[in-house]
This record gives sequence, C-alpha cells and structure tokens, in this order.
Amino acid sequence: MTSRSLTRLLSPKTVAVIGGRVAESVIVEMDKLGYTGDIWPVNPGRGKMAGRTCFASVADLPQAPDCAYVAVSRTATIETLAALAEIGAGGAISHASGFSEVGGDGAAMTADFIAAAGDMPVLGPNCWGVLNLFDKVALWPDLHGAEPIDRGVAIVNQSGNMAINYTMQRRGLPLGMIITLGNQAMLDANDCLEAFLDDDRITAIGLHIEGLNDLARFSELAIRAQRIDKPIVALKTGTSVKAARAAISHTATMVGADDLYGALFRRHGIARAHSVPGFLETLKLLSVTGRLKGNRLGSLSCSGGEASLIADAAERRGLTFPDLGNAHAERVRATLNEFVDVTNPLDYHTFIWGKPDELTATFAAMMRGSFDITALIIDYPRADRSRCDEYDMAIEAWIAAKNETRARTAIIATLPECLPEPVAVKLMANGVVPFAGMDEALDAIKAAAGLGAVTSNNRLTAPGPPPTAAMNRDEWTSKLLLAEHGLQVPRGIASAANKAAMAVGDLAYPVVVKALSARLAHKSDRGAIRLNLKNRIDVERAAVAMQAYSTKVLVEEMVVDGVAEMIIGIDRDPQFGLFVMIGAGGTEVELWQDTTTILLPATKPEIEAAVRSLRIWPLLNGYRGRPRGDLESVVNAIANVARFAEANAAKLAELDINPLIVRPEGKGAIVADALIVMGE
Repeated sequence: MTSRSLTRLLSPKTVAVIGGRVAESVIVEMDKLGYTGDIWPVNPGRGKMAGRTCFASVADLPQAPDCAYVAVSRTATIETLAALAEIGAGGAISHASGFSEVGGDGAAMTADFIAAAGDMPVLGPNCWGVLNLFDKVALWPDLHGAEPIDRGVAIVNQSGNMAINYTMQRRGLPLGMIITLGNQAMLDANDCLEAFLDDDRITAIGLHIEGLNDLARFSELAIRAQRIDKPIVALKTGTSVKAARAAISHTATMVGADDLYGALFRRHGIARAHSVPGFLETLKLLSVTGRLKGNRLGSLSCSGGEASLIADAAERRGLTFPDLGNAHAERVRATLNEFVDVTNPLDYHTFIWGKPDELTATFAAMMRGSFDITALIIDYPRADRSRCDEYDMAIEAWIAAKNETRARTAIIATLPECLPEPVAVKLMANGVVPFAGMDEALDAIKAAAGLGAVTSNNRLTAPGPPPTAAMNRDEWTSKLLLAEHGLQVPRGIASAANKAAMAVGDLAYPVVVKALSARLAHKSDRGAIRLNLKNRIDVERAAVAMQAYSTKVLVEEMVVDGVAEMIIGIDRDPQFGLFVMIGAGGTEVELWQDTTTILLPATKPEIEAAVRSLRIWPLLNGYRGRPRGDLESVVNAIANVARFAEANAAKLAELDINPLIVRPEGKGAIVADALIVMGE
C-alpha cells in the first residue's frame, strides 16, 4: 500500500460502523471526540444505534464510506469486506478475532480475508482501531484519554490495551495519532510509518512493535525519515532468547534477532527505548528538539544532592557534563552569589530563588554553553498542601531564557509524580522538554544522543535464500580464501603430522602447531593446539600430540606482539540475511559478551563506530600507556570480511575469525584462526 491509499482510512469524512454493541461504542467515542463527518450504522436487526438510523446492509449505504469499522463475527467479516470493496470503500478496520492468531483454520480464514478485501486497505483483523486526534476521529470501541490536537506525535502499536494506556499518560506528550495493528494481514507497521511521514502535523514517530515484515522497505522509509528530519523512536518487545542450537561458530551462539534490530536502528538514526516510560519520554524529546548531535549535558539545580544524583546517573549511561570554559564560567558567575561554585552540573543555591529576573539571567548564561541539551532540575510540591507560585516563577524564567538563547532545553522532575500535567503541557507548548523522572530523562537523552550525526543512506537489501549443502572448510583453506580478499594471515604451511618438523622450513620461530581438520572447531577447548614452539624438537612433539585429532597439522609463525584479540563473525538470519558480528575475541569470547552487530552492506565509518563502541576499545586505544592497536587495519579487516561475505552471499553460511590479533599501530591485524562454512 502507499500512504495516499490510507488517507481515506485514517482521515475519513464519512464512516460506516458495522455490528452491534462494539460498533455502537465506536459511534459514542466518535461523538465524544467531536467528529463532524457522517456516521452510518449498519445493523439489519436494529432500527437505531446511538441516535442514528441503521442501514440494513452495506449495499444500502448512501455512498461508499471513506472508512468502515467492522465489528462482526469472523465469517461475517469476510462477507462484509467483500461488500465494502465492491462499492469502493476507502478502507476498513476489522475488530474480529479468530484468524491467524489462533492456528487451526485461522490461516485459511486469513487468506479468505485478504481475498475479500482485494485492493481495499484493511487494518487487522484482531484490531482495536485508530485514534486520529488531528481530525477528531475515534475509530475506537473503548475509553481513551486523548484530546483533539493540531500537532503532535504518532504511535503505531500492536497491542490494543497498551494503546489505551498510552492515551492515559499525564506526561504532557502531545499525542496526535495512534494506530493498533492487530494481525497485520494486509496493512503493517511500514504502511503506517509511510503515512506518518507524509503527514506534516506529525512531529515524531513511535514504533511499539514485536518485529517488522519487510526490512528492506523499512530501511528505505527510515532513510526518508532522516532526510525530512522526522525522528523515530522504537520500543521493540518480544525479544527472543538466542538460539541454543549446537552451532559451530561463536557468532551463531552470540547474536540474536534483537541484536540485529539494534543494528538496524543504529544505522538509520532511530532512537531505541527499553521501557514504556522511556519510550514516551524519548518521544517528547524528539518531538521538541529532534535528534541530538551528541551526549553533552548542561544541568542546573538549587541542590547539591540533585547535582550529584544527575552526575552519577548520567555517567552510568555514558553521558557527559563538559567543563565550562573560562569565559562561559565568568558569564555564569556574574549572575550568582560569590559563594556559589560554578561547575557543571551547577548547584546555583537558593540566593536567586523567587527572583525572576535573576533566575532568567543565570539560566540564560548557563544555556549559552557547548551542550547538546541543558536541563533544569525542579520537582513541584503537592498542590493540595503547598504553594507553587515560586515554582511557576522558575518555569517562566526558564522559558524566557530558552526563548532568549534558542537553546535546546528541558525540565527534569526527579520523581515522575512531581511534574504536574498542566506544567508539562505548558512546557511542551513553549518548546521545552518536560521530563517526568530523572532516570527516564537520562534514558531518553541517551537514546537520542548522537543520532543527529547519523546520515546513513546505506539501504538494507532483501536477503537471498540460504545455501544448500554447506560444508566446513578447514583453517588453512579458510585462511587462503580470506587472504585472497585482502586479510593478513600468518606465514605457515599445511603438512602431514609426521612431517611437520621438516615442513617448518624458513618459518621464523616461535611457531604454532594446530591439528588441521574441517571437523575440528574451537581447537583450544580440545587441546588441539600448541603455542610458542621454539625449535624443531618442540614442533615434532607437538605434531605427535596432534595426531590424536588429525593426521594433518598447520604450522604457522606465532604473532607475539598482539595488543588485543578480537572476533569477526558472519552469520545468516532469515530476515536480515548475512551480517557481521565483531567484539572482544579469544578463548573467553562467550564469557565477556563484548560484541556488536553490523548489517550488510557496511561502510568503513559504520565499522569504525562499531569498533569504538566496544568495551575493548580502551585497550585498542592505548589503555594506561600500552601501545595503541592498529585501528585502520582492524577496520580494513572487518570491511574485507564484509566484502567477502557479499561476494559469496549465495553460498556462505557462517564465518568465524577468532582471534584477529591486533598488533601495534602501523603493524597490521592478523587472522590467527578462521573457520568458513559454505557451499560449492
């Protein structure tokens, strides 16, 4: 479907409501919201419904409706969709359950459902409905807490009950539209996303999803969202436990579907939330400020305790409080009492509390820093027991300073319940993010931090079929294949085990001897490797020991100046196709779980950013006076592995390089062990 085909469905001028009690509830909600278009109830057994005369059938309607809410049995639903499609209805919402979600004959019923609808777009089945607050449309059979609005955020969601909960929020989120998807027999999250991108009234988009049907199309839409600067935040639930199959490669056991979605969201500058409060707070942030370019915060409060609290909480999330420059500090100091220590976070004490002009001056001076966002921490007291006029005064001063400086700013209530809804609404209307809860605020800032610097046009491509008859290649064969694609491998030779000592030839000691077999993976776990062999006698003894595993051995020069060990892996996912995993490598790779995922095709800037995101990065970057690792060679190695995967996409099943030994800067990165599984 295209977004244009959803205009009548989502913004109808005429609505047919078909069914009994549920259908009547929809009419009630439409009236309560103030819908001004025509509503036509269809029920052959009733004369009136919610004060309106009922039509006996779809064929009796005065004209084709823009949208029909269909709340009849599943069998009757199929008949009704066919009738609506025949008269040219603009779309429908199907409330009935008992389709693909129940198994049995549900799949056949779904096929009939799709055939009946034809080219008519349908949400559902098993769908709660749509709230379009811009046009006062409540195709919705239940209570909700939303109100008409001119501009705001849009949410697409798979759960009807969660959609109701979202409408009940009291956090100041300007909710403009919410769509529940149901079973997605026809319309899915991508269709809704495209419609949201085309609606200029929508300021930010929230996706609460379990998964996506067409990743290549989603990638295209996400690139378009970046181009028109309409930010997206995703809350992905239903994250699966990583497959516990007896995999040959480390990559297959360490990467799950959720890691791949995370990589997709990072590529396209999509904020990722991990809780419902974080989802809503991130939506507010993106709606007001758009995506943040970095992670630099400025903070003010009149309490040293709050300053310490936010400093600790921000550090745990990788957010920074840059020091004030001399000139900036002097400007702030000039607005405060001499006893105030001017730092960031700033505890401005209470000397200026209740003095609007002085508050505005301090706030404006602090906002003029090199921050991605500046926040004031303030918790309102209970209105039923306290006066709030001085708190209102601080809010007015903050808004005035924001208008003067045009900075990106926020208010943070340490406790969510200490931000009254009217205050949050006022702040949103004045371009200030009202954060309900300090942890929620910092989670939102972390989710949005750096996204403004993401400009990837790197589209995800649809995966091809998996290879058939894929076979393990032994380490030597795997390394030769990788060397052909620009990777550095140690000097070595494959030999019969009983001739290993003679095969050493001009290899430089120390050397490594490994059992060589396509059936032998994770050699260190099996004792099938000997390191640091310094002469032919050592090699001969090692080769004898290797005969317990294979009649062949691999003798290689040992890399002795490694700075760090990494893993590079390739695996295949049914939705994402081939992907790259990188991380801290070595024999304890699964213990440390320091990995990240990169989708294909991959660019070098994307690869470098992924390397820098790892916990092992400080070690690569010269931790505590150690030599820096050769970052350029690491990036080139990963890029070459990615190119190898793309060149062999039709036959490659898995690939593991573990470890990639990273040498000091300028000396390269060496593939010390490798395993490739591929077809002919």
